[in-house]
Amino acid sequence: MIIFSIFGVLIILAILVDAFETIILPRRVNRRIRLSRLYYRWFWKLWIKEKKLLKSENEIKTYLGVFGPISLIILISIWAVVLIFGFALTNFGIQTEIKSPHNTKDFMTYLALSGATFFPVGLADTYPLQIAGKFWAIIESGIGYGFLAVVIGYLPVLYQGFSRREVNINLLDSHAGSPPSALYLLRQFANGNSVDNLKPQLEKWEQWCAELLETHLSYPVLAYYRSQHDDQSWVAALLMILDTTALILVSENRDLHVSAKSTFAIARHAAVDLTESFYLTPHSRHEERLSKKDLIKLRTLLKNTSFSVREGEKAEEKLIYLRKLYEPYMHALSNFFVMPISPFISDEKVEEAWRKNV
Repeated sequence: MIIFSIFGVLIILAILVDAFETIILPRRVNRRIRLSRLYYRWFWKLWIKEKKLLKSENEIKTYLGVFGPISLIILISIWAVVLIFGFALTNFGIQTEIKSPHNTKDFMTYLALSGATFFPVGLADTYPLQIAGKFWAIIESGIGYGFLAVVIGYLPVLYQGFSRREVNINLLDSHAGSPPSALYLLRQFANGNSVDNLKPQLEKWEQWCAELLETHLSYPVLAYYRSQHDDQSWVAALLMILDTTALILVSENRDLHVSAKSTFAIARHAAVDLTESFYLTPHSRHEERLSKKDLIKLRTLLKNTSFSVREGEKAEEKLIYLRKLYEPYMHALSNFFVMPISPFISDEKVEEAWRKNV
């Protein structure tokens, strides 16, 4: 029977380590085999598979949008239930002396005792009699209180990170439209003769990308939280920043090259690290985001502006090189999280959210 106790202790340690790495440890854990990572990967695959049962587009978007909060509630519940099971298994294995209504010492009695100890509900009809059993109950009760305190402290931190991310995504709407478009943004700034105002924006985006990288590596569940508006997402925003900086780096406007290069570097860093964090394989879609025809059109739309794309094979090769640095990673993130990304020149009209339904 001692084997049950050993197994119970191992279960408890595994759950505590997983909860510590997921909630408390503020850095990425490189170990591939993790309970919460396996849980999210398989649960998410099952979740998006079932979306085929829904008919309307709005139902699918709502269905995908609730995954983040629901998955977190279920994960916390699983941790609590498995901890209770582990303590019950430990007591059952060593047959801890207990006082119970019918003097029973089966596993279900120990499970009830463990549940009442982990969540102190004041059940006095079942309790341990020996010092060792009472000491083990005190440890379980302390872990239960600590678990509850950590969860309560974790949720505000999580939602603060989500709020900061979404504020910056919403701010993109007035400049880049919804869904965000690099071409739309550059034309907005060029037409308004406000090129100098783009430099502070690049600095803000650089800061946003750094925060995105830090929060989504520390708390991966945030990546599953979708934006308030269906045509916005952190994946689309990150891609827009990369597209914009790539176009600036091949444009005639050299005044912004230093700022654009710095922003491009941290944005690409975020795309690569987040792809690796979720163990995704970078790949390119079959559809070309910027075909030869679209490149000619893009050059025409930006011609005689502050962001006109340089002519010549060298500039074209540089743009292709820059796109290869990030597009495979963005495609992987887009496919995995079911967050669509747009080509450089979209057939659909890009419009600022506040102008819709006017």
